[in-house]
Amino acid sequence: MSISTQICNFGWIAPDFLLPATDGKTYTLADVRGPNGVLVMFICNHCPYVKEVIGRLVANVVTLQSEGTGAIAIMSNDPEITPDDSFDKMKIFASKNSFTFPYVIDQTQQVARAYDAICTPDFFGFNSDLELQYRGRFDDSGRKPALSETRRELLDAMRLVARTGVGPSEQIPSMGCSIKWRQAA
Repeated sequence: MSISTQICNFGWIAPDFLLPATDGKTYTLADVRGPNGVLVMFICNHCPYVKEVIGRLVANVVTLQSEGTGAIAIMSNDPEITPDDSFDKMKIFASKNSFTFPYVIDQTQQVARAYDAICTPDFFGFNSDLELQYRGRFDDSGRKPALSETRRELLDAMRLVARTGVGPSEQIPSMGCSIKWRQAA
């Protein structure tokens, strides 16, 4: 089942976090923040939407990083529900896809709740003041391969944020697989 994100709440301030990564380090928001902003991505290993865009996403993040925008990917699914999202499999996924950014696990799911993350992928683009400026989709390809005319919405939006501090006024919500929430004890 596909699910869509909410509309961008312009100016909303990024919540901090302290999360362990596949590279053995622990990261905070300050650790990944770039001089021109930061892209916080909620992804996972098993989602077909993520799998379809991951190569292009990594390439776009490399471009953004070279232009002063930091990035981090957060996996918030309960691996008891989706074993393909285990921490060990996250390490393999990050390595196989040549991540140039930290891939962290949100074991308590508190960070996903603080960001009001809804699906994978779910993108939060912040300016240099950590104000939300983009909450939209990667592009219009969804689970299909991108066409040559596919507009790079996330990349274009984050470049605009880096250049002006303000995201595009028109944004199309991201769509993907729902976050797999833990059952209440």
